[in-house]
Amino acid sequence: MRIEEFDPATEDGKVDACYQMYVAGLPFDDPDGPPMSEHLFSAWMREGWSGERRETALATDVDASPVSGYLLELPHRKNTHMGELTVMVAPGRRRQGYGAALLRHAAARASALDRTLLSGRTRCGSPGSAFASAMGASAGILNVRRVLELGAVPAGTLAALRGAAEAAAGGYSLLRWTGRTPEEHLDQVGRVSAAMADAPRNPGEEEYRPDLQRIRDSERRAAEIGIHRYAVAARYDLTGELAGLTEIGVEAEDPTWGYQFITAVTREHRGHRLGLLVKVAMLDLLAETEPSLRRILTENADSNQHMIGINAALGFAVLDKWQSWELEVAKIPQGRRAQAEAR
Repeated sequence: MRIEEFDPATEDGKVDACYQMYVAGLPFDDPDGPPMSEHLFSAWMREGWSGERRETALATDVDASPVSGYLLELPHRKNTHMGELTVMVAPGRRRQGYGAALLRHAAARASALDRTLLSGRTRCGSPGSAFASAMGASAGILNVRRVLELGAVPAGTLAALRGAAEAAAGGYSLLRWTGRTPEEHLDQVGRVSAAMADAPRNPGEEEYRPDLQRIRDSERRAAEIGIHRYAVAARYDLTGELAGLTEIGVEAEDPTWGYQFITAVTREHRGHRLGLLVKVAMLDLLAETEPSLRRILTENADSNQHMIGINAALGFAVLDKWQSWELEVAKIPQGRRAQAEAR
């Protein structure tokens, strides 16, 4: 086996090899969720969703056939002690040591870059979960994915929820926009986003911090790769400040799926059903702008009972559960060969 680092921005053939392994693994790794298109997968490999630094490697067998690969994402604004690792192994080559070899290689690279912790996530019950456990990773937050089938929402449900939310949200009004956040709202969007600081997180992760440049980077990347972004905000009329926000993305190549991004309400404005208010208004907006949309995917930590309650009221149903993992780099045995390969 040979492990070779590569540049996904220039080596299309190796990106395609990783994509083929990803697709072949879907029946085992993510059989129920929406698959990434080749376009979206390639964009993720090359630059990610907001331009985070990354390293990629591909392992080939004795006949030079690709058998496994990894993507190591390296946050540079927060959690700079971490690396987010995704390992891909062709289904017919699993349980033969390729994943462990790539893990050692990625750990050596992470160590060389002063990263002390690797993180990842796998669907519960999948081969990836068994691999992470066998490698000694510690289980973190359990996340639950839910899907809203728009065509299955009973008539009158949204009207009733809208009325209940509006009754509790006197003194608030709604704003909405598509694409780039208007400049006059950017600081306030950062402030509302900071409300995510008290969301559940893994032990090794830093709390969420507002980052206006990251917001702009994410918007830029969405435009580049063909994701339509939609936002609905609740504004407190007395002061004009934004109090709540929800955002959803729809990929142009497959506009039947929508993906929930952030939903947040600032602490001082909680208790007015603003989360429900903005999410119902978002469904109204999407009905106007995305006629092909059929379902929306969201994900919450299983301990986030407030947001789960809102999603349940809207009709979201459990799709599957995903386990997050953390593994200390120093606890991954390297050996001289892995260290030499990672140089």
